[in-house]
This record gives sequence, C-alpha cells and structure tokens, in this order.
Amino acid sequence: MRIVAISDTHSLHQQVTIPDGDLLIHAGDFTRRGREREIRRFNAWLETLPHPHKIVVAGNHDFMFEREPERAQAMLTAATYLRDSGCTIDGVRLWGSPWQPEFFDWAFNLPRGPALAEKWALIPDDTDVLITHGPPHQVLDETFAGLAVGCEDLVDALERVRPKVHIFGHIHEGYGRRDLGRTTFLNASICTLGYEATNAPLVFDL
Repeated sequence: MRIVAISDTHSLHQQVTIPDGDLLIHAGDFTRRGREREIRRFNAWLETLPHPHKIVVAGNHDFMFEREPERAQAMLTAATYLRDSGCTIDGVRLWGSPWQPEFFDWAFNLPRGPALAEKWALIPDDTDVLITHGPPHQVLDETFAGLAVGCEDLVDALERVRPKVHIFGHIHEGYGRRDLGRTTFLNASICTLGYEATNAPLVFDL
C-alpha cells in the first residue's frame, strides 16, 4: 500500500501537487478557522483526487469539527473522518485522533497529563498506522524557538502500540521523516512557519 501523507494545508490545498497512491491521509488543519465554506471547498478538492481511499483527522484550526461535529462531518463526504476511531483498509489497521496539548484557545485542546492519556489509551494495540494532529514529544516537534512541544503521554502510548507509521503535523517547523525502532514518523505539514504551502507530501510504502 502506498500512503500519501499531508497535513496543515490551511485551505491552500489547491497549491499542492499530490502524488498518486492507494491511500491519502490528511492529519488535520485543512482549514484556517474551520468555517463551513472552507470545509466544503476542501471536500470538493478531495473529490477530484484519484486515490481509492482517503482519511482525514481534524486539527486545532478546524473548529467546526469540535463545536458542531455532526454538521461538520456531514460536509466531509469524500473521505473517512476519524475522531478517536479507526478503520481497516486492505488489512491495514488505522486509528485517528485530533487532540493535542493545550495551545492558546484553539480547537481540540486538552491539558497535559490524565486528560490526554485517556485519549491515547483508546488506541488499539494492533494499530498499524496512527494518525494524530500533534506530534509526540521530541519527535519532529521542535518549534522555531527550539522548544520540543509534543505530547509526553503520546510517547507512552507509542511504546505500547508501536505502529508501523505515525503521521501527524501541527508543528510546521518539524516537517520531515524520522525512523525510530519499528516506527516511521512523518510530520507531513505542508505549510511552513510562514503559512506558505511549499513542503511536499510525504510518501510511505507499507
């Protein structure tokens, strides 16, 4: 299975050249403010892509998916939306979750500690592909100020689950790939720190 991973397109998705693949994954922040118009435009764009399977997780900019989840999800007809839930595609087990440590007053914020650990405890042990919006601590999570802002509790969950690939975004400056143990980590942020959609989609063969 060829997986094409993107994240943090912030309504600039039409500027991105998407490679062919079997599965397209968007790890959140496909809008700027989670407005209805942005969601509908994103969905229309997804409909133009040829990938047989598409999966989307929300991010901290995608407010409507937190505030009016049923209404927002009804607009996203061109992909499978995961929120603390999973699916299986051609035998590959996937799980998606939108949460990240508290970050100003954005969507899907939770305090570090038990609240986030409770969400990560939902991830099944047999997950092959994990999709979260935010990164784990000290893995492609360093800001322009040199701070590692990823989630420590997510690291604990990863030690339990040990997925084949973990896809995320959120920290634009952390874009890239890192292989640690049996897991490949992909920070698939398309936008740079300056919100320019110049990073390339990341491709992973499973």
